Amino acid sequence: MTRIAANTLKTLRLLPRAALILVLLAAPVLAVPMMRADAGSTIEAPALRKSGVGFVLLVSLQRG
Repeated sequence: MTRIAANTLKTLRLLPRAALILVLLAAPVLAVPMMRADAGSTIEAPALRKSGVGFVLLVSLQRG
């Protein structure tokens, strides 16, 4: 077997393994655009309750 044929055979044997690795590495990148980000998937923090402390401080500082 000649050197060119040996190199070609070696390359053909490595090709499926290289393709598999490429697919595994590219899968997350290709999956990101498929996810649709809509308003229902956003998790928001609960709204803070207003305790009115600012108004109490304002009134007490004006009287003092």
